[in-house]
This record gives sequence, structure tokens and C-alpha cells, in this order.
Amino acid sequence: MIPAPFEYHRPDSVEAALAIISQHGDDARVVAGGHSLIPMMKLRMAEVPHLVDLQAIGTLKGICIDGSRVHIGAMVTQHELIVDAALAKAAPILREAALQIADPQVRYMGTVGGNVANGDPGNDMPGLMQALDARFTLQGPDGTREVAAREFYEAAYMTAREDDEILTQVSFDAPVGGQSYEKQKRKIGDYATAAAAVILTKTDGKVSGASIAMTNLSDTPVWSEAAGAALAGSDCGKAAVDAAVAAMLGDIDPGEDNRGPVEFKKHAAAVILRRAIARAWDRA
Repeated sequence: MIPAPFEYHRPDSVEAALAIISQHGDDARVVAGGHSLIPMMKLRMAEVPHLVDLQAIGTLKGICIDGSRVHIGAMVTQHELIVDAALAKAAPILREAALQIADPQVRYMGTVGGNVANGDPGNDMPGLMQALDARFTLQGPDGTREVAAREFYEAAYMTAREDDEILTQVSFDAPVGGQSYEKQKRKIGDYATAAAAVILTKTDGKVSGASIAMTNLSDTPVWSEAAGAALAGSDCGKAAVDAAVAAMLGDIDPGEDNRGPVEFKKHAAAVILRRAIARAWDRA
């Protein structure tokens, strides 16, 4: 279908974009890569009188690694995550996850900021950012603030970002230890039926730190503190992994849809988490 008529804006700075949003209020929407909003506009599920394209804002692009701190601009594409050698060394889990998002055509346009900002529970980056304990920088008319990824998601498509704010950057400490992103999906390019991000550190043959997050198994991404705690201090043997899986299953709340019934999704989540833990432990 063809979207309803709209006014197209292409500002060259965050300040200019915020001014347009302030001027037009609820009639203005920001677009990054466009893979979520544009299809909804074409289906007439969203009517946007003023579309604000962020592609020309240079300050929203680029990857910077400052010591152990990683900063990623909101307009960095999934493809750029894949090909950046320094990022692949600092946080290989990002490259591993980005390679499993959709297909190359989508990855050339899809952005980190768009993936994390719209609150889609099926997107891959939100859960991963929770596992990394990332922080999101939001800029609005009243200035700039940071929100932890673990506190950002409130419900499906509802986040802590205000309507007059733009997500400008993602930052996190480069993870240490073993990392793994595992994903089960029906076909290439699809959302996950279940996906797991796992980061493990090992000291003297024991788990000294564990961070586990799941994707598309609730209305929001799920960082399972209990699952990580179940692995802490263990040698990552069967009993500890079983306990971590049980804890994760207690934290998620999948719904039945065209990817399967609830019990199948829980089964898939358990299988995927076991794989992710095993791979992260081997890499630790």
C-alpha cells in the first residue's frame, strides 16, 4: 500500500530534529533505518504527518572505544557493527548478534538506535544491551539524560523515552570473559522464537560472573538476574545449568502466536539458553 501524505524533514543536527518535533508535537515521528515505522505507514497502521529522518545527522554516527568503555552512535548500522574490527575485539557478542539479524539488505540500513528505541520485544539488541548493562543517552528539549537498558523497557513498544526525546547513543563497558548470542527462528530474516545473550567470567574454574538476557519471550526483553545467580560459583555443570534454565523459565512470560504455543516457546528458550551457556563457558 501507499502511506498517507506526509511532510518529510531531514535535519542535520539533533537540535534541529528536536525543534521540528517540538513544533509539530504528536504529528512528528523520528525515523532511523525505517524498518519498523515505514512498513506500518505503508499499511496505514501509522499515520505520520511529519516524518523526521535522522540519516543526515553526523553526530549520531560512529563507534568509539575509550579505554574499556564502548560508545555507539544511534545511527550506526548493523552492518557497521559487523565490520568494525576494534568493536569485534572489544565486544564480539555484538558482531555475533548482528549477523543473526534479518538479512544483509536490512543490516545495511537497520540501526542500533532504531533497534533499541522502539520497544519491539522481538528485536535482538534490547536483550543484548541488558546483558551488557548498557546505558542509553536520550536528548530532549530539557537536555541530556541516561537510562539503564535494564530500566528502559516498560511494556511492548513502551519505553522510558519521552515523545520529545531522541536516543542518541548506546554505551557500555567492554565485557570480559566468554560471550554468546544464540537464536532460534523459523526462517532466515525472521524474529527470534527465542534468543539468549550470555556473558560469563571464569576464575579458577568457577563462574565468577554471569549475565543472562532473553529475547521475544515476554512483552519486554528479560534480564534474568536469578539465572545468572544460579551459575555463580559453579563449574557450569549440569546441575547449575539446570538451575539457571529453571530460573529463566520463571522470569519469562511468552504468549502463543504464529511462532508456536507457550510450551514450545519455553522448550525453545531452554534449549537456546543451554547452548548459549555452553558456548560462553567454552569461550571464557
